[in-house]
Amino acid sequence: MIAVLITALGLLSINGVQAEDDKATMQQIAQHYFEVMVASQAPGATEKELENYLALLSDDVGHQHIPYETDDSRHPDGKQSMRKGMTFYLGAHSEYSAELLNLFTFNDTAIAIRYTHSAKGIHPQSNQPVSYTSIMMEVLEIEDGKVAMIRKYHE
Repeated sequence: MIAVLITALGLLSINGVQAEDDKATMQQIAQHYFEVMVASQAPGATEKELENYLALLSDDVGHQHIPYETDDSRHPDGKQSMRKGMTFYLGAHSEYSAELLNLFTFNDTAIAIRYTHSAKGIHPQSNQPVSYTSIMMEVLEIEDGKVAMIRKYHE
């Protein structure tokens, strides 16, 4: 009976350590994602920063930006579509800043990051000045160590 109890306590201890390791790993993924995402939006961002960001995503990544994009479908060319869209806006900011407000992890499958960001620049299509400040929440679904779904919400 004591041997069974010791074995059970040992397994609980191992699972607790594993859970803490998973949480730390997910927090590192979240922090890295935020830093790389911010770098891809900076005024001096180049294709290098863009590719660093895209390297974090699965090939079939889905992207939903409520209320603008309500479709949460994933497509085989999801990363390619994001590359095309982000390249269009690359370098459009003359100013950009972001501050991480909160970071949440959900076992090894999801991350939520809440941040404030502000930007100024010229819209590449309309050539009109753009300026905004907002608080965002991104929920990132993780599969095989990559971001498979991005869901963005405004506060």
